[in-house]
Amino acid sequence: MPAIAFAPQHLETEILPPLHRDDESGYASGSSSESSIPDVFFTKPHLRFLNRQLQNLAPQDILRWCITTLPGLFQTTAFGLTGLVTLDMLSKMKIPRPQQVDVIFLDTLHHFSETLALVDRVRDRYPLVDIHVYKPAGISNSEQFAQQYKERLWETNDQLYDWAAKVEPAQRAYRELQVNAILTGRRRSQGGKRGDLDIVEIDEAGLIKINPLANWSFQQVQDYIRANNVPYNNLLDQGYRSVGDWHSTQPVQAGEDERAGRWKGQQKTECGIHNPRSKFAQFLRQQESKKQEGALEKALQSGTKFESS
Repeated sequence: MPAIAFAPQHLETEILPPLHRDDESGYASGSSSESSIPDVFFTKPHLRFLNRQLQNLAPQDILRWCITTLPGLFQTTAFGLTGLVTLDMLSKMKIPRPQQVDVIFLDTLHHFSETLALVDRVRDRYPLVDIHVYKPAGISNSEQFAQQYKERLWETNDQLYDWAAKVEPAQRAYRELQVNAILTGRRRSQGGKRGDLDIVEIDEAGLIKINPLANWSFQQVQDYIRANNVPYNNLLDQGYRSVGDWHSTQPVQAGEDERAGRWKGQQKTECGIHNPRSKFAQFLRQQESKKQEGALEKALQSGTKFESS
């Protein structure tokens, strides 16, 4: 479990048990035994206060606050423009180890070749940044993915595709890397469900999500990229604005929202990693139930055939 978690409303007035103080100083500290220091919680009033305060800060100041406040901090990105701005800002802060923020990249095995080429360019530009690449479990290429899940899974079962290609690898990364908090590239100007983003969010499992550029427009992001000569995806010069998997991304037409090219013609607006985890838990239970029903039906059919033979 994360070291920093969200405290439900009923805990806001709960009286915590007394701390076991150090014998001499009377205070608990980082060197005290683990049992003597309680978990750190963001209560709802505290979270509202933080968002009011951080709302007025520049992205660089929000990032500095994150680095000094949140243990287990990582950046998750598919190297879209906002993620690249965050990466560049962090690189200019000259953060020493171990405070340096590593990157998590989810290789769905269905990225554009331009995206994968950008990853190599980012490595060259920012050699001090560790990029942790996570792929679907036990699979190393798109051919293997199709063999395990059938062809064009994103069309036949998009929730299973999101789980296998993105959600499960993300949860595995958080677990293996001991991630407590992540920096995301989400902004309010991207529209859809992102229109009312807070700077700091906490998901159902207690994972802290920071949106340091939530207040920025696409034009501000683009201006920063140009002014700082930040490497970016070549697809952006071909009419794309938000780039995901090749099968669900199209160029954006004039006047359309920034993310209009994602899942065009569908109600879908998010890839799964920013949806509630309970949604996927319910989906997996349904999948398992269907599998068991199918196995039972086969067993019954087999028994019937045996009896009639």
